[in-house]
Amino acid sequence: MPDPFQQQIVLWLKRIPRGKVATYGMIASLAGNPRGARQVVRALHSSSIKQRLPWHRVVNARGRISLPKGLGYEEQMARLKTEGVRFKPNGQIDFDTYLWTGSRRGRSFLKS
Repeated sequence: MPDPFQQQIVLWLKRIPRGKVATYGMIASLAGNPRGARQVVRALHSSSIKQRLPWHRVVNARGRISLPKGLGYEEQMARLKTEGVRFKPNGQIDFDTYLWTGSRRGRSFLKS
């Protein structure tokens, strides 16, 4: 049975809308542990298929895909492009356009 933090990670991952991305750290913070980004990675690795998590919508804090080329990078990029996410020539995602800010108790994760 997953612990409460893991359960919160899954709930927040499922909220990321189509055509938007979130960072590992954002999901960890929204789930209650701002230092839990690695646990988000673990949750994605262990539960993406059985929980039908939108794993492809989670990127690193620099707006880049963390998976290595040849080991999921291309699939993640293709899935995001299918949802309308565009990449800069350097492979970065424009957070001003595509970052999902989340909402915790009616307040945006990021300050305006």
